[in-house]
Amino acid sequence: MSGNKARAISRMLRVDQAGEYGAVRIYAGQMAVMGARGPNAQTIIAMADQEARHRRDFDALLARRGGRPTLLQPFWHVAGFALGAATALISPEAAMACTAAIETEIDAHYTRQLEELGEDDPELSALIEEARADEVEHLETALAHGAERAPAYPLLSGAIRLGCRVAIGLCERI
Repeated sequence: MSGNKARAISRMLRVDQAGEYGAVRIYAGQMAVMGARGPNAQTIIAMADQEARHRRDFDALLARRGGRPTLLQPFWHVAGFALGAATALISPEAAMACTAAIETEIDAHYTRQLEELGEDDPELSALIEEARADEVEHLETALAHGAERAPAYPLLSGAIRLGCRVAIGLCERI
């Protein structure tokens, strides 16, 4: 594998680990506001459990390969929780809109990564494909639980999707 390809794969792994870390924090923020008995709580808990598994898998692969997490992880720790809490404070539908917006971007992101990887890294490809399938399921779940009924849905969704794209770009570099 060329040096450029190896660096690209290292960046992918760093970004994906950061994304799963952020997802865990977003759901923690939502649960802190809504509680375990709130609307959609069991759905959020199930999605959070899947994100925690993805994070563990990406953490392990990152460690095995001697990679490093993004230097922005302390920021994502706070920002993810704040995003989750803020959307939950708006409404249960806004919390679902947050999930729908993020998962829309992550589906596209993972799809691009899989295309870029091709056959170069079967282990990472399998991990990304597994996570991608769960993220698509989360998107469908969020839509089924009223994401599009959130106040100012187009604006909220657009802002979160933009933030997601910015976060991906930053983690690729930092």
